[in-house]
Amino acid sequence: MTRCSWAGTDGAYIRYHDVEWGIPVHDDRKLFEMLILEGAQAGLSWLIILRKRENYRKAFSGFEPDKVAGFNSAKVRQLLGNDGIVRNRLKVESAISNARAFIEIQKEFGSFDTYVWQFVGAPLVNARRSMKEVPATSPESDAMSKDLKKRGFRFVGSTICYAFMQAVGMVNDHLTSCFRYEEIRNSLKTH
Repeated sequence: MTRCSWAGTDGAYIRYHDVEWGIPVHDDRKLFEMLILEGAQAGLSWLIILRKRENYRKAFSGFEPDKVAGFNSAKVRQLLGNDGIVRNRLKVESAISNARAFIEIQKEFGSFDTYVWQFVGAPLVNARRSMKEVPATSPESDAMSKDLKKRGFRFVGSTICYAFMQAVGMVNDHLTSCFRYEEIRNSLKTH
């Protein structure tokens, strides 16, 4: 079975690639989780974050935006002492401020899903043959990043936004040789 080369041989990476990456997500809680985790990954490898994901879920109240938005300075200190997550003050504090901004978007648009998917409309299906062809950003991720920053989000640069878009299926960047490419492409035709 041929996979995207980035999935490598690590079991967690392979499961993430095979089951989750690139499948369209429309659940606000899951979108919030992926946005926070992609921001946490900045400067690190995704595998580090993937291995800490369950710890993040516990530490950040199951990524319930309303709960995270209510975190106070005592909670920040507790999180900074949690070796199960990346203990970077800016990233921890940004998760909290991003939760507050996330809630404002939900109020304005009815859901974060409605807001975030406006940047692509429908999933963008690329036809990349090698990892060298996969960009770090796109015009859509540039626009998303700019708008999120305007709304007070942090750790949402264009590269982070593009990785988020790939993760939540706004972009199908599985390589054409990967077994998931056609599966996801075909599933989009039936919806």
